[in-house]
Amino acid sequence: MSHPTTRILTMLELLQAGQRVGGADLARRLGVDERTVRRYAARLDELGIPVVAERGRYGGYRLMPGYKLPPLMLTDDEATAVVLGLLAGRRLGLPGQATESALAKIQRVLPAALRERVQALQDTLGFTLAARDAAAPATAALLTLAAAARARRRVRLRYRSWRGDASERDLDPYGLVFHSGRWYVTGHDHRSGEVRTFRVDRVESAEPGTATFEDPGDTDPVGHVTRSLANVPYAHDVEVLLETTLDEARRRIPAAVATLTETAGGVLMTTGAEHLDGMARMLAGLGWPFVVHRPDSLRDHVRDLARTLDEQAGRNP
Repeated sequence: MSHPTTRILTMLELLQAGQRVGGADLARRLGVDERTVRRYAARLDELGIPVVAERGRYGGYRLMPGYKLPPLMLTDDEATAVVLGLLAGRRLGLPGQATESALAKIQRVLPAALRERVQALQDTLGFTLAARDAAAPATAALLTLAAAARARRRVRLRYRSWRGDASERDLDPYGLVFHSGRWYVTGHDHRSGEVRTFRVDRVESAEPGTATFEDPGDTDPVGHVTRSLANVPYAHDVEVLLETTLDEARRRIPAAVATLTETAGGVLMTTGAEHLDGMARMLAGLGWPFVVHRPDSLRDHVRDLARTLDEQAGRNP
């Protein structure tokens, strides 16, 4: 925070957020001395922002009572960060309508010069990540689940499965997870008696109850969601021993793709596949020696891939 203008704006944000801030506290948070804080207060007053300085042991700085700041005041860096975050969120699969409206509101209130620069960024920015279609959850359900997870409060869910079957269930929500363009909530489902994962976009309603629950202490919402997705039923159950270390395997194979278990001979990868030819290509692309445990038919697909690659290598221009 080296530029004086940035520090002045930061001081303004601190004053807006609190009733009164002591001079020593402001100096510490801004990285300056108290004399400089007094200069910043005078500068804000010159700009028409009434800063009241209170002397004495319990003195400090505050905005004049009743004074309201404009709804949005951003530095160039802050505006750029907000726009980049919204653009990246849209690409990752966050709800498009909310993203577009937020971008429009920010651009409408920015000063003209900064608005043009931010628009130039938006017009010229490219992504290597392919766009995803989001399964946008209802905002009310998302916020209710988040508040309940933080307060450890049980909620009543009306949920519709991927088959379209409706159900009602009581859930002790442990946390929310955003993964691959979708929102999930994980927690103890009293209907099944198990820790379950639910897609939030399939939650038709979430009503907080009066009952609370104790934190089990070993909850891992991200880990549970990725393990649940890795165990989705497929046409083929696959088990392969990878001759590598667990750290290397985790760097190359996402937790949502397979379960990885360290063994004496390397890493046991347990996963599923709809098409074994694709699994053969994945194993070849990893570049590690491997041993197929099951299914035996996967060996045939590996041999077919080897023959195809050998034929391609023998072609001449």
